[in-house]
Formats: sequence, structure tokens, C-alpha cells
Amino acid sequence: MSALRRKFGDDYQVVTTSSSGSGFHQQQAAAAAPRRKRQRFVDKNGRCNVQHGNLGSETSRYLSDLFTTLVDLKWRWNLFIFILTYTVAWLFMASMWWLIAYMRGDLNKAHDDNYTPCVANVYNFPSAFLFFIETEATIGYGYRYITDKCPEGIILFLFQSILGSIVDAFLIGCMFIKMSQPKKRAETLMFSEHAVISMRDGKLTLMFRVGNLRNSHMVSAQIRCKLLKSRQTPEGEFLPLDQLELDVGFSTGADQLFLVSPLTICHVIDAKSPFYDLSQQSMQTEQFEIVVILEGIVETTGMTCQARTSYTEDEVLWGHRFFPVISLEEGFFKVDYSQFHATFEVPTTPYSVKEHEEMLLISSPLIGPSISNSKERNNSVECLDGLDDISTKIPSKLQKMTGREDFPKKLLRMSSTTSEKAYSIGDLPMKLQRISSVPGNSEEKLVSKTTKMMSDPMSQSVADLPPKLQKLSGGGARMEGKIPPKLRKMNSDRFT
Repeated sequence: MSALRRKFGDDYQVVTTSSSGSGFHQQQAAAAAPRRKRQRFVDKNGRCNVQHGNLGSETSRYLSDLFTTLVDLKWRWNLFIFILTYTVAWLFMASMWWLIAYMRGDLNKAHDDNYTPCVANVYNFPSAFLFFIETEATIGYGYRYITDKCPEGIILFLFQSILGSIVDAFLIGCMFIKMSQPKKRAETLMFSEHAVISMRDGKLTLMFRVGNLRNSHMVSAQIRCKLLKSRQTPEGEFLPLDQLELDVGFSTGADQLFLVSPLTICHVIDAKSPFYDLSQQSMQTEQFEIVVILEGIVETTGMTCQARTSYTEDEVLWGHRFFPVISLEEGFFKVDYSQFHATFEVPTTPYSVKEHEEMLLISSPLIGPSISNSKERNNSVECLDGLDDISTKIPSKLQKMTGREDFPKKLLRMSSTTSEKAYSIGDLPMKLQRISSVPGNSEEKLVSKTTKMMSDPMSQSVADLPPKLQKLSGGGARMEGKIPPKLRKMNSDRFT
């Protein structure tokens, strides 16, 4: 018996194989067992499930940016560091005042009225601690004070003032930034629980909904979408979380949102979309994750806020549409957030856009791309216009002899249609090309018709000759030798 462990994205399945019948039943049981829920890259609340490990010596980089490190910590660690820093600083400075009093002997002569201590009324460590607190907090009860007989006390007092200002600025600033972070503002930005795929404006479209629960607006709100999907390059490189951009209106400006009421964000599935070959059936076996990022400036604070969410393949509903949530009341528009996540089924093709286009080509094979581009058509028109100019320069006698003044135009038009048909035959499928290549088709008829037209002017030119010359020319080429020399000369002078 052997066990094979297969990995499908983030899901694992153990299949046991055996030559006995029990192995077959175990394999069926393993296949029928429900698959473990796949690991998300971004949670529904926007938290990224990424942990950095094996940093080694790179952890020192966190200390180089200590302020950002403290801001990024959780609240419990921020409060612990805040209390610990002040406690240590107070105890350290109180110990320094007690040490000065101890070295000067002020503790033993504290009750001597004729002795001037460094700090009045400091007898022990608690009294030194109280003196520091009164000085740091600028309370100033007036019972303990520093005297002018202690230069080292004056120096320590200056050091205490500078150190206290630095600690206050660092810790209070850190707590202020921590409290004013707009992360909680993202809690009032809503995303729909599911994304849907249905037809909109005649195109297959991926849609989801966003909303703002507050009356304060998001200034310069912009939305972006990323598709996370594992793939393998033609060179054999495996990309576990390849990020592809989903166009949600970047070219048209539809990604810039006026987020006053709930909006439906649309991604049109076309040939440029990563979902070009996604169908209702293939979506059951696909594994992908759509990450949605909404950014904007909070109107009240002016700080940038970002809200995130994601949709996995099992959270995308094929053939559904969102319920409308906006209704018109007397004097205002009302938004019903009870229907924000609600969807209903609509008729939607189960095929992908790629399959739908292929079926259209199969059902109508004669419909193909345009045969000649605009430049070729313009050139043909210019040629015809130039031909008109040339025909006006031909002598009137020759124009009468030809009998058909528009003959060159017709011939050029027929030759252009012949070339267009040749191009169109090359664009047809192989079976139709074989049929069109059978002798006796329209192309040969076209050639014969052209030859006939070329012979018609010659016959009409003979009709324009004098009666005597018509009789002579009616005898064919054999009569040409019987024409008198004078007539031959006149005829040659007429055409030269």
C-alpha cells in the first residue's frame, strides 16, 4: 500500500492505493470527503495572512525605524511600553536625586536648621521620588525645592527637563498617531459578501458592491482590483501568487468613485480580461482570489484610508444580480442596507466569452474580417479619380471611337472586385476554398466577361468608320492588303 499526497493550490488530499478491494473503498471515501477550506491571502476584513520568518540579522531594521515599529504594535503592547517607559524614567531620576542627597550627607542633616541641603525636605528615597514628580509634572507644592548651594543639582535639573520633554514627545506622539489612524474608518466602508457574474449592457461582467455607512464623504476615492492566481510560465517557472490587474474602469475614469450611496463596481470580461476563458463549469475547478482595494481621504481628518477585502472562487455567483437598494422618498433618496448583500438569479449564458465568440464564428463562417483596409480603398478611389483626368485629355475623336467613355473605370472596378474576391477566398475555411477553386466558377465567368468587354469597343470602332471602309474592314485581315495606298496613308495619319 502506498500513499500519494497531492496538492491542489492550498488544498491537500490523501489518496491510498492498494491491490485489494479495501483500498478501492478507501479511495472512494477520500474522494467523497469534503475538501478543507483553502487558505485566503486576504481575509474578508482586509487583514493579510502573511507572516515574515527567518529574518536573521534583518530584525535590526525594525529598531532603525523605532517610531513606526511602536505605531504598528497592538494596543496592549503600546500601553505596556507607555507605562513601563514612564515608570523607569521616574525611578531613574528619583534615584539620581537621592544619590546626590546621600553623597552630600543631606539625609543625616535634614533636620538641622543651620544646614542648607541641596534639596530642602528630602530625607529618604520616597521624598526624593515625590520631589521629582512635583518637578516633572510642574505641580510645585512649595514644600520641597532646590537651593542655590548645589551646582550638581542644577545640572541634574536641566538634564531632567530635557529628558522629560523627549520622553513626552516620543510616547505621547506615538499614542496620538496610534489613536488617529484611519483604520477604524475602514470599518464603516462595506463590501458585498459575494461577487456576481451576469450580463450588463450586452457584455459578460464581473460585479461587486461597495458602500459608505457614514455621512462624511471619502475624498478622491479610488478602487483597484487584483487577481491572485497560481500559474506556470512557458519556461517551467511556477508562480504561486501571481498578481494580475483587473480593469474596473481605469481607462474611462470609472475607478474614481463618488461614494455617497452604494455603487456596483464592474469588470467587463473581454479578450483582455484574465477571465476570458472562464465559464460556469470551469469556475468549479478554478482556484483564484480577487483582492479589492478601496483608497480615499477621510473628509474630517484629511488622512488617507484604505479598506480591503477579497473574493475566492466559491464566493463568485454565476448568473446573479444585486438587488436595488436606493429608493426615492419625499425630498431625499433612501438607502436600504438590509438588501446590500442580497442577490437574485438572472438568465446568463454558461459559456465563457471565448467559447461564445468561437460559436459565433462556427455558426456564421462567411462573416470574417474586412478584406481590404482603408488605405487600399483610398488608393483605388484615387486611381479612379486620376483616370477621369486622363480620359478628359484624350481627343474627342478617340473617345468617339471607343464608344464607351466609362470603360476603364468599369474594368478597374471589376479588377478590384476580382482581387477582393481572391482575398476573401483566402480568409474562408479550407472546404470553402476547395469549392471556390472548382473550374467554371464566378472568377472564370468574370474573366470571360472582361474579355468580351474589351472586344466590344473594337467592334464599335469599326461601326464608326465610313461605309466604304466598313466594307473593306468587314473582309477581315485578308482584305487589309487590298486597301489602296492612299487610304492606308490617310488611316495612318488619322491615328498619329
